[in-house]
Amino acid sequence: MSLLIGLVYDLRKDYLSAGFSEEQSAEFDSEETISALDNTISALGYRVQRVGNARALCSRLTAGDRWDLVFNIAEGVSGRSREAQVPGILEVYGIPYTFSDPLVSAVTMDKAVTKKLVRGAGINTPDFILVHAISDLSACDLKFPLFAKPVAEGTGKGIDQHSRIESIHQLESTCKMLLERFHQPVLVEEFLPGREFTIGITGTGRDARVIGTMEVKILPEAGEKIYSFETKENWRKLVKYSRVEDKILRDEIESLALKAYLSLECRDAARADIRLDYAGNPSFMEINTLPGLNPGHSDLPLLAAQEGLSYKDLICAIVTSALQRVGK
Repeated sequence: MSLLIGLVYDLRKDYLSAGFSEEQSAEFDSEETISALDNTISALGYRVQRVGNARALCSRLTAGDRWDLVFNIAEGVSGRSREAQVPGILEVYGIPYTFSDPLVSAVTMDKAVTKKLVRGAGINTPDFILVHAISDLSACDLKFPLFAKPVAEGTGKGIDQHSRIESIHQLESTCKMLLERFHQPVLVEEFLPGREFTIGITGTGRDARVIGTMEVKILPEAGEKIYSFETKENWRKLVKYSRVEDKILRDEIESLALKAYLSLECRDAARADIRLDYAGNPSFMEINTLPGLNPGHSDLPLLAAQEGLSYKDLICAIVTSALQRVGK
């Protein structure tokens, strides 16, 4: 009999029905994504059971349900370690799952901790400070322009036309707004003016490999040059994605992204963001160890398709990596 794979996820419409705002539920998945994963994993020859979110998972486990593998895309609801919640629960029960373990999931959710670790591994990343309160800005000696964003959010949340900072007055105003809006520290880093790229990686350890790199260009119609939440949501009109034809540059970018992936001990798949500095050198920005998997919307499937890798092949690579890690 084929392996039974449980599908664990946060469904956006469930949270909207519960009173969450569009912004609060931005990281959660659509029915389209869940159906695509369900159908694709089934097409790979596995049996699939939809489980739902972390609380549903706990209920099913308590009732005695078990799976050979869990395909986990649950983002979690609160706290900077929210992406580590489902992996932690599954480890208690000894059930293998896709993507990174609780430690890596928690570390990479916090962009400041991530930057400290990659810098310790010799990876270039912009200088930064972490702002817990406005008084922390008195010690800021970074060079303008700067860029400010919540330290533990994804999907471009908290990033908009106010994110690029040109003055101390603007810095104070933006940090005050973000602190009040997201109730978490603000990451302030030196702004990099160069081209922006996102890199897809699959596999674990020595089997990890880059599957492709995509340049992100914000179109004039966006009215801003920032890859914000609104821009991502309307990418078909506001963003141009393209392959990097310069092989020397592409190799340099991909080498940096893979080094970050390995140094952080990511597993199965992730998507890294790289930007060029003033000198044209690649610099690590952040990594998403639970990348979006909507086949027609999310960056990882889009860049995979750009490289001739089908959605089915991408999901197969993730599942295969996870099964190989646990010897199944």
